[in-house]
Amino acid sequence: MTTAAPSPHGLDGASIDGGLYTEVTDFAHRTHWLNGPVSAFTTYGVALFGMFLLAGWWLARRRDARTMAAALIAPVAVVIAYVVNDSIKSVFQEARPCRALPHDFLIEACPPANDYAFPSNHTTVAFAAAAALFLVNRRLGAVATLTAVLMGASRVYVGAHYPHDVIVAAVVGFAVATAVALLARRFAATTVARLRVGRLHSLLTAAA
Repeated sequence: MTTAAPSPHGLDGASIDGGLYTEVTDFAHRTHWLNGPVSAFTTYGVALFGMFLLAGWWLARRRDARTMAAALIAPVAVVIAYVVNDSIKSVFQEARPCRALPHDFLIEACPPANDYAFPSNHTTVAFAAAAALFLVNRRLGAVATLTAVLMGASRVYVGAHYPHDVIVAAVVGFAVATAVALLARRFAATTVARLRVGRLHSLLTAAA
């Protein structure tokens, strides 16, 4: 199989795990019945994490101020993780696998050349939400993490990313969001406690 020449200034993702990527996309080619559901999930599944974050806030209303601080900062942690991940993209400038391996099976349309692959933004957002939610409610965090794993796998299945794009994105999302949430638990809990006895009481505390 011939491959397109990688950018001289970018990461050559195909040389890292292009073979594994091809195995996954070949599997996608053999499972046409699964293409539609996975495509829908990888496109719209990010909305599930918004629902998880909302559920985290709802559950935190019955917990202490530290837990509520983590729940409130969770969306911010996701945004920060996304910004960090996107900055990494601009440094490594890895061409999408659909450009380096143009003959492989593809479900998702090939993005523009300046939309780089490494690391995966979808996966970073998913794992950042899951990491923050672990500090709010472990069961909810576990469900979110399982969904994040499925999101990462779907990005390879549809042909949008190499496996290493997803793995590194998961690490970035989990690390950044955990750090931000831990800082919020430590330094913002006092502020949340004060707000709970003020006008925001009904939003930050469950009714007795």
